[in-house]
Parts: sequence; C-alpha cells; structure tokens
Amino acid sequence: MEGVKLVLKRFSPYFKDYVPYFVFAVIGMILASAGTAASAYLVKPLLDDIFIAKDSQMLKLLPLAIIAVYLAKESGRYMQSYFTALIGHDIIRRFRDRVLENLLIQDISFFHKYRTGELISRNTNDVEKVRTVVSNMIPEFLREILTIVGLVGVVIYQSPTLAFYALIIMPLAVIPLSRLAKKMKRISRQSQEKVSDLTSKLSEIFSNVEVIQAGNSQKHEQNLFKEENQKYFDLTMKSVKVSQLVSPMMETLGAIGVSTVIIVGGGEVINDNMSMGAFFSFLTALFMLYTPIKKLSGLYNKLQEAIAASERIFFLLDQKPTILGGDKIIPEVIQSVEFENVELKYGEKKALNGINLQANKGEFVALVGDSGGGKSSLVNMIIRFYDPSSGCIKINGTNIKEFSLKSLRDSIAIVTQRVYIFHESVAANVAYGQKIDENRVIDALKKANAYEFIEELAQGIHTKLDESGTNLSGGQRQRIAIARAIYVNPKILIMDEATSALDSKSEKKITQAMENLIKDKITFVIAHRLSTVQKADKIAVLQHGKVTAIGTDKELRENSQEYIKLKGLQA
Repeated sequence: MEGVKLVLKRFSPYFKDYVPYFVFAVIGMILASAGTAASAYLVKPLLDDIFIAKDSQMLKLLPLAIIAVYLAKESGRYMQSYFTALIGHDIIRRFRDRVLENLLIQDISFFHKYRTGELISRNTNDVEKVRTVVSNMIPEFLREILTIVGLVGVVIYQSPTLAFYALIIMPLAVIPLSRLAKKMKRISRQSQEKVSDLTSKLSEIFSNVEVIQAGNSQKHEQNLFKEENQKYFDLTMKSVKVSQLVSPMMETLGAIGVSTVIIVGGGEVINDNMSMGAFFSFLTALFMLYTPIKKLSGLYNKLQEAIAASERIFFLLDQKPTILGGDKIIPEVIQSVEFENVELKYGEKKALNGINLQANKGEFVALVGDSGGGKSSLVNMIIRFYDPSSGCIKINGTNIKEFSLKSLRDSIAIVTQRVYIFHESVAANVAYGQKIDENRVIDALKKANAYEFIEELAQGIHTKLDESGTNLSGGQRQRIAIARAIYVNPKILIMDEATSALDSKSEKKITQAMENLIKDKITFVIAHRLSTVQKADKIAVLQHGKVTAIGTDKELRENSQEYIKLKGLQA
C-alpha cells in the first residue's frame, strides 16, 4: 500500500479545498453500505414472519422497509459517485495544469531529452489513470470496506459459529492476490511506456508527413508503427490475463465457503438450532459479502496500474530547471552585451571555445561561418536557452544570470530559421503572449511587408491560421514571425537567417524595414547569405566554435582568409 500512500500524500494539499464534498461523499458511502447490510438482514423477517409465521401486519410493513432500504442504498451510491467524481475530476484538472506549468519552465535541453509524444502521453493518459485513483478507486475501496463491515456484522449476528467457517476462507486469498498485484504493477509500467512510444511515433509521423509521402515511406512508417502496436497489444493481453484471474479465484474460494456453510448450517436448521429465516439471512449476507471482496481484489490490481502511472507523473512534477534567473530587472536602456571567454559544451562536445565579443547599443552584429561553427549556440545563450560552461555573458557589465528570466526574455525578440505559427488569428500570432492592439499589429505587419497578403484573407488580421500556418506560404509565415518581433519592440533583436524563405524583392523591403527597426537596438543576425550583412557594424566569423575574425565587410575582405573563402564559395 506504499504506492497508495504516495498518491494520497501528493494529492493531500488539494483535499482541504473539498471538505464539504468529502462529507457528502462519506454520507453516501455509509448509506450505500448500511443499505446493503440491511437488505441482507431483511431476509430473516421475510421468511420467518411472513412465509412461516404468516404475520399479515409484517406483510404490510416489510415491503415499505425494503423500498426505504433500497432508496437509501441507491441514493447513497449516487451521492458517493457524484461527489467523488467531482473531487477527482477537479483535482486532476488542477494537477494537469501543474504538470504543464512545471514542464514549461524546464530547460530547452530537457525537451531534447524527452520525446514530445512521451510528454503528451504522460500529461494525458497517465494523468487520467491517476484520476481513477482519486475519483473512483479510493472511494470504491472505502465503500466496499464499509459494506464488508456491515455484512460481516449481519453474518456474525445471525450465527457466530457459521461465521467462523465462512470467513476463515477469506485470508487464504491474500497470498495469491498480493502476487498478482505485484505482477500487475510491473506489466502496467511497461504498458504505459509503450503507450508513450506509440504517441511519440504518431507525433513524429504527423509532423513529418510531407517527407514521408515525398519519399514514398508510408509502408516503412506503417511497419514501424505496427511493430510498436503489436508490443502494446501483447502487454495488454498479459494485463488482461493477470487481472481476469482474480474473479475465478474469488468465485472458487467463495463456493468452498458457501458449501461449507450449507453443510454446517443445514444441519443446524434440521436440528432446530437455527431458524430458516436466520439461515437464509446469513446465506444472503454471505453471498453479498463475496461481491465487495471480489471488487476489492479487482480494484487492488487496477490500483497497481494507476500507481505505476502516478510515479511517471510525479517524476515530471519533481523535475527542477537548472537555468534559474536572479532578481534584478533589465535596465531601461541596454548599452552593451558582452561575451567574456565563453565556452559551451553539449555533454562532452565543445560547441563554443573562448568567445570574446561585444555588441553596443545601435549596433548590427552579424555572425557568419560554416554550418556547425557555433552561431546558433552563441545567440541561444543570450536568451539563456543554455548557460556557458565557463566564462560569462554580461549586459551593461552585469552577468545575465543576475537578471530574472522574465525580465531578460521580455527584452529580447528572436526570429529563427524555424517559423512558429500557432492555431490562432493573425493578430494573436503577431501579438503572441501580449495584449492585442490592432493598430500596432497592422503597423508591425506593414513593416514586415506582410500586410498586403493579410488584407486579402477572408477576415484580415482576424483570420484564424491553420496549425503550423499550413494555409500560408513559407515566405508569408516568415514575414509574420518578423512582424511578431517588430510588435514586441525589443531591446535586443536576434535574427537567425530570418529572411531565408523570402524572394529577393521581399527581402529587400524587409531589410529596409529592419534598418529602421534596429537603430536603437542591439541586433544579432546569423546569416548564410553574406549579401544580407554587408552593412553590418561588425561581422564575426565563427569556425569550429571560435571567433577567427571580427570587422566590417570591407575590413574582413582585406584581412580574413576565412571570410574571403566564404565570399568566394557564395560567389
């Protein structure tokens, strides 16, 4: 029961908010359990007073008593089911929010380590399994235990001797049930991991469907999915095999107990040591007793599945980000961004080695070099997707680690090679994460040379874009991403090949807009086409994680062999 204790402990902070609902749920459990016990007890007066003693007064009262008992029982069951469901669903709603909240503050490296499909699976499938613990299993456990207590009371009251023979069988079931439960937990963990694999595979397929169809790889992907799906099926059948053993095992033990009671109890009735009504009341209670016991056994096995899921969820909740902000606020005016002997490692691989670079207010700094030279790694550290392995980055002479992450990232806009378009309106995409000001949205779109094609859409800036912006061309998506950066009006602007998907005419217009935008900002531009950075105040040439040369286009053409080589290759 350690797993149950862990689940209850993690959910206990929420429970205090639901005290009135718990009270109603417990009242419902008591009514349901007492009603079940009372219905078994009523068999005695039914037989002894009506059918044997032929008491006409009891004939009028007993049916009313039966109606009252069953009304109380089913009303209680409804109360318990409704209020425990309400508690469970609402706690899980809050719990799922917390899981996502914690995931969103994790380092970027965390999302590289765990597959998207796995994180989705844990926050949907696994959380749903945990919900069944709070909303169904634990309340049902309590109700069935109360029912067992009530029925055992009836059994012992009617005949302590027969109760001994009937109830001695129950402890024998504990040993095989505990073994089944352990096996069930192991299979459940494997099954949930396999669901994560399936979700990840589907996510990968749907994200890359163009590549799959273009390469005629549908059969290949289908076979990979079928293989994983078959493994999940095999695990599911193992789970069914184990869980379905509970019922026949309990039925067999119950039959042994009932048979023993019939032999001993039948002798008691024949010898007039027990009335027929008392015997049948006892037998009814005994038959009813095995039902909650069997349910408890089944619930215990299902509980193992939920506990395995809860461990996977709690793992996500216990993750702590390593990149933490300070308590300082970014100054109103950023005069400089400086890299001092910065090194960056991804595991054992050194991506940057001894970077020294300074950018001042109003400067346009271009980063050029071969693919894999460290350009994206350098700008990713400004926004603190990664922290230097050694050295530091300073803003106005202060280590950026001393600034809060929110303040830092509010001061930066980044446009990457990969364009992110959300399934929202054009306006919501441009003003992403901020309050929508329609005039500012239109102004940003105009500066990004995007307003012309947005005007042609059915609802203009209020047109809802498809997921990933599939109803736009690549160049149109990129212009919306640039408009988003313009809307923020950042102090630091980072552009990672932001004009790569544009035609030369659009690129020229955006370059002009950028010249106006970057006047009072610090701008870092990663460029593969050197024609786009000829007007840069500084061009840093990166080779194998090192800055090999810094200067203007004119200076580098005169002094840097690496830059001349890049120019020559592009020419």
